Amino acid sequence: MSMRFAAKARRGLVALTVAAGVAVGVSGCGGGGGGEDKPSGPASAATADDPGPSTQEGDPEQPLAELRGSDGLLLRITSAQRDSGGFVTVNGTLKNDGARTAVIPSALSGNETEIIKNGRSLGGATLVDPKGKKRYYVLRDTEGRPLTTTGFTTLKSGATLAVFMQFPAPPAGVTDMDFQLPTFTSAGIKVSG
Repeated sequence: MSMRFAAKARRGLVALTVAAGVAVGVSGCGGGGGGEDKPSGPASAATADDPGPSTQEGDPEQPLAELRGSDGLLLRITSAQRDSGGFVTVNGTLKNDGARTAVIPSALSGNETEIIKNGRSLGGATLVDPKGKKRYYVLRDTEGRPLTTTGFTTLKSGATLAVFMQFPAPPAGVTDMDFQLPTFTSAGIKVSG
């Protein structure tokens, strides 16, 4: 009986140590340090005081939307283009704005078993037609792989990764959509084409 108690105590101590390590890691990612140089201008327009997405239209230099995620991740949506095949392709860049290498959250893959078994991806992304009250999920190929950027697990500080996601196209008259990705803020985007 005492060996069982000792084993339970060791497991509890390990769990407490892991929890403390996570707490220290999270508090260290607060971004309150004064020694970091951040770029000025539109690329860093969203701050800790304004964590919501910003949307831009018209200017090709400006992204359609910027979404903030966990661990300093920033998703810039650069285009949402409807094509003649009945798809909408959303392109953008995923950037690590944090001071440390970011582990890409597994939640970005969504919770569908078919998508999860194909590794890390942006398979959890959705487009929502707020007027038509319809949600569009990332498409899959015939083998169940999501039609999106896949196979990334970490992103070094300051690094960017070009990303894409492909969705079924909404009806021709629908251009205003909400883009959602787990662990990120949501944003309104305009679908062109």
